[in-house]
Amino acid sequence: MKFLDQAKIYIKAGDGGAGSVSFRREKFIEHGGPDGGDGGRGGDVWAECADGLNTLIDFRYAQHFKAKTGGHGMGKLRAGGKGADVVLRVPPGTQVFEEDGETLICDITKPGERVLLARGGNGGFGNAYFKTSSNQAPRRANPGLPGHEATIILRLKLIADAGLVGLPNAGKSTFLAAVTSAKPKIADYPFTTLHPGLGVVRVDQREFVLADIPGLIEGAHEGLGLGDRFLGHIERCRVLLHLVDGTSEHAGKAYKIVRKELEAYGGDLTDKPEIVALTKVDALDPATLKEQLARLKRAAKRTPIMLSAASGDGVDAALRALLGIIDQARVDDASAKAPVTETGWRP
Repeated sequence: MKFLDQAKIYIKAGDGGAGSVSFRREKFIEHGGPDGGDGGRGGDVWAECADGLNTLIDFRYAQHFKAKTGGHGMGKLRAGGKGADVVLRVPPGTQVFEEDGETLICDITKPGERVLLARGGNGGFGNAYFKTSSNQAPRRANPGLPGHEATIILRLKLIADAGLVGLPNAGKSTFLAAVTSAKPKIADYPFTTLHPGLGVVRVDQREFVLADIPGLIEGAHEGLGLGDRFLGHIERCRVLLHLVDGTSEHAGKAYKIVRKELEAYGGDLTDKPEIVALTKVDALDPATLKEQLARLKRAAKRTPIMLSAASGDGVDAALRALLGIIDQARVDDASAKAPVTETGWRP
């Protein structure tokens, strides 16, 4: 399945049905009077969070969604039926914006959550509604009101507990493949990863979701390389694992390049908890390893984890460090949502 994280679509709710002009005409019944029914309301357009989806590919080939028009009123005071709704099934983490791409309409994160995007028009009144003591036989009925229509932008931000960042060829995809069942493309050239990937990590009989995004290069916020458009997928992460290639020319400079791009992007990415790891340590001789470790420690102002996804060295330490921060963040979130109860003295 191709990954698609943004789509521009047109939606239109159904128009209301027209009211009916009708009179009761039956043998032996005098003064039948008006009996035109009201029109039905047009269908609505909803967005529903569907579990199991992780891409907006369904909106690549279908960009127009129109709900059904409400049924028209009929004689014998029969009202028209409501038009059928249109439900857009979107993956968790989908944001809905107005056409300008900046005004947020809603942020859908929980499976089963439904948000009304466009309301159908009300049905028109039939002529029975206009009957008065001075107008016993009205010959007018209202047409249905038009439904709301709009052009909206769907933008997906993957929901993951931890995210991988780093320069191209830093070993992010190799690490994801080593700790999860995901099968990302792995090769010895830059930009092997073209789309974000997700995997479920199992450690100490617990699980968390790990996200891998394409590598950043210097000037990514200006559109160089693949740009920074995929950084939105780690905005929801609780912690970042910053992988620095130990075989690079200067580990400290490589670290600072990525941090600069995160800062230029914004989104509070630089404020997130970060774990720094020096990768591919199995390919370094002791002298080079010591030198690169010292460079990275000076740049990151912390002691990095020595990691090799190929040999497994340091992998468990990195996973447990991630899990510790994730568990603490979950506890903080639960305490923040817990209701505050007063236990003070009461008469």
